[in-house]
This record gives sequence, C-alpha cells and structure tokens, in this order.
Amino acid sequence: MSQNATQFPPLKNDLLLRTLRGEQVERPPCWIMRQAGRYLPEYHEVKGKRDFFETCRNAEIASEITIQPIRHFKGLIDAAIIFSDILVIPQAMGMKVEMIEGKGPSFPRPLRTVDEVQKVLDYQVDVLKELDWAFKSISLTRTKLDGEVPLFGFCGGPWTLLVYMSEGGGSHLFRFAKQWINEHPDLSKKLLQKITDVAVEFLCQQVAAGAQVLQVFESWGGELSSMDFDEFSLPYLKQISEKVPKRLQGLGINEHIPIIVFAKNSWYALDKLCSLNFDAVSLDWSWDPKQALAINKGRVTLQGNLDPGVMYGSKETITKKVAYMIDRFGGGKKNYIVNFGHGTSPFMDPEQIRFFLQECHRLGSK
Repeated sequence: MSQNATQFPPLKNDLLLRTLRGEQVERPPCWIMRQAGRYLPEYHEVKGKRDFFETCRNAEIASEITIQPIRHFKGLIDAAIIFSDILVIPQAMGMKVEMIEGKGPSFPRPLRTVDEVQKVLDYQVDVLKELDWAFKSISLTRTKLDGEVPLFGFCGGPWTLLVYMSEGGGSHLFRFAKQWINEHPDLSKKLLQKITDVAVEFLCQQVAAGAQVLQVFESWGGELSSMDFDEFSLPYLKQISEKVPKRLQGLGINEHIPIIVFAKNSWYALDKLCSLNFDAVSLDWSWDPKQALAINKGRVTLQGNLDPGVMYGSKETITKKVAYMIDRFGGGKKNYIVNFGHGTSPFMDPEQIRFFLQECHRLGSK
C-alpha cells in the first residue's frame, strides 16, 4: 500500500524535510543515531526480558521504543527513527542472526565457503513476507507519532552487511570479509548485488508503510582501502541512490523521499558520495566541518558530526563543542543537520543529551 493510499496524520514539524530539500531554515534540525535504546531507562522497562530481535518484531513495543526519545526530549528532536537493526536483511536472506547480551550480533553459521554463499545467492527473498513485521511497526509508529516529527526507515550498506555475514559478527581484523573480496572478488560482487537488490526493495517498502526519510548505514566503509571502496561499496551505494526513487514510482509513490548515506571513516570517498543521488551525506567525528564543506561545494546536505563521547564531558564542554560544530558548518541555517558522528552509548546520561539538544536549539537559532 502506498503512502498516497494510507491516511496518516499531517506532519507538524517538517524542519528536517525542508533542510533536505535545500531550503533556508530557522535552525538546523537535530536527531541522533541510536536515539532510541539502552541509555533511556524507559527502554528497559518496555523491553523487559525479551531478546533484541523479539523486541524489534513486536510492532507495539518497537513503536513505543521509537517514540520514547521524542517524548523524553519533548520538542527537542526533529525526527524519529524506527527501532530495528541493519541485520534484518541477512535474516530475510535466510541467515540466522542472534543478539547476544554483552557481545552483540552473532551469526551461528557465517559465510565461510563458496557453497554457503551460493545457498544464500539461490535463496528466494520475499521482502514483503520476510519483513512484514518491520512494515507493521513503521505504519503503527507513523500513526502514533501523530505527525509530531517525520519517521526514518533505514538499512545497512551492502559492504557492511557482507562483513557481518562473513565475519559472524563485529570484527577487529575483518579477516573473512577481506579474504572474500580478495580471493573471490566476482562471487563477492554477486553477493553484494543480491544484498543491494534486497536493500532497495526493503527501503521502498518501508516508505510504502509510512517512512518519510531513509538512511543507509555503511558502518564498516572505512575498513576498505580507497581502491576497494570504489569497487566493493560505492557501486552498490550508487545503485541504491538511483534505484530507490525509480522503484518508489513503480509503487505509485511519486513524492520525493530523501535518502541519507553514512559511510563511517570513509574520508577518501566524500567527494564521490556527494556526487551520487543521495540528498545528504552523514559524517563521522573525524571530519573538520570546513574541510567537508569545501569538498561538498553545496551539492548535498551534510549531517553530523559531533563525537558522541562529548556527552561524557561537562556542560561547558558540550556547549563549546556544539558551538564549534555549528559555526564551522556555516551556522547551520542551510544544508546542515545536527547529529552525532555515530550512535549513542548505553552509558550516556539522558540529561547530558537533553542539554546537548537544548544547546543545539539555542546555538542553531542565533
């Protein structure tokens, strides 16, 4: 069902969408990656003893967790992002993924042989069926938000998902992922293409369910050399940026749905990412904003890039670093979205984040 056929409450705060359209705005919009989650006490109350993916698949609970930061920081956050995970695509492709307390995501049977990869390539993915729960969560959340802020849908970048699928979880060495692209580059590209095809459909169906803006998380982009990024990440990100709008039209959705790409630590790729069909590029904290502005040359909106660790500092430190960031992004009244350079941590104090958000409003409105 397309957004045109679904009756959702009218949007009351379109600051993020106006910014992504390149309009002059009264202040930079602000949201935070991983803004819904473990640092909020109410998250633990709602999640209870359910495991992570069980929580994601329960539309009522996922929608509640998505809305918690909007409610907790009333009037301070300009977008909600659906509570889910990038690894739902490998799950839809027939792989088992577990979330282990204290360790993170784990694949009991990661891709280590050609035969295992071929099985995944041969697996017929029915996105609407396999990820039906995700679309239900989005539709319910969009309704419950009552138009307060726009709702993000998202997916993992193809290279990042290949890393998890081959490493079996997070990694420090990236041995198996690097082995795949160097020992079996053609097979790796077939797998990346399959992931891309699923990602495109997943993103578009999230929009059909009610998502108003999208983000692609290429979280392990910086583990590739510049040469390998051009071969094993950039072409697939480019496909996503070009195919999503076309597929949305095929679904009867003719309005422009903005897409943001976040390729963490991929400093060498910024110019190329700004030349793709994305509406915004999100930056990690390693960037000097003025350097990023100089490379971008006004082509897209930039998002970021405060080090989340600043939340462990004093209020004076937060004020100083937020002021520096907004100032060096040109004051934030055009083509800029405030965000962290990565996600929140479960150890962060919500009141520190509240102060950060308040300072973003105050300093961004000057």
